[in-house]
Amino acid sequence: MALWKQIATPDDINTLCKGTMCEHVGIVITEIGDDFVKGTMPVDARTRQHMGIVHGGASVVLAETLGSVAAGLCVPVGARSVGLDINANHLRAGKPPLLTGIARPVHVGNSTSVWEIRITDVDGKLVCVSRLTCAVLEAR
Repeated sequence: MALWKQIATPDDINTLCKGTMCEHVGIVITEIGDDFVKGTMPVDARTRQHMGIVHGGASVVLAETLGSVAAGLCVPVGARSVGLDINANHLRAGKPPLLTGIARPVHVGNSTSVWEIRITDVDGKLVCVSRLTCAVLEAR
């Protein structure tokens, strides 16, 4: 049984991301499984730092996007989920052309959720591990 309290497709989420940071850096949600959200981000001029590898902040943008989407799908209709804290461990250089991230739950409660986001390169090597904590805000 799926974890989600709200139903959305990758196309639904990608449409919501138009005109946001996600669109600016090229993040695309590619899959929503029973307990994960998966997406990609190019390593290009928008996301690289001066040494030609992915900027650590860009990895965090990908991680927060995937975790936030997942957290938002876990709240009741009318409620919202907002980020409280994020950390990231950068383990290896994120080289072009593309990174893939997968957000999975560590904890999904009534007032908070915690997500682990693992970001890999095109060879499947781990580039970054991140943890996002979100708060659930009741409907107003």
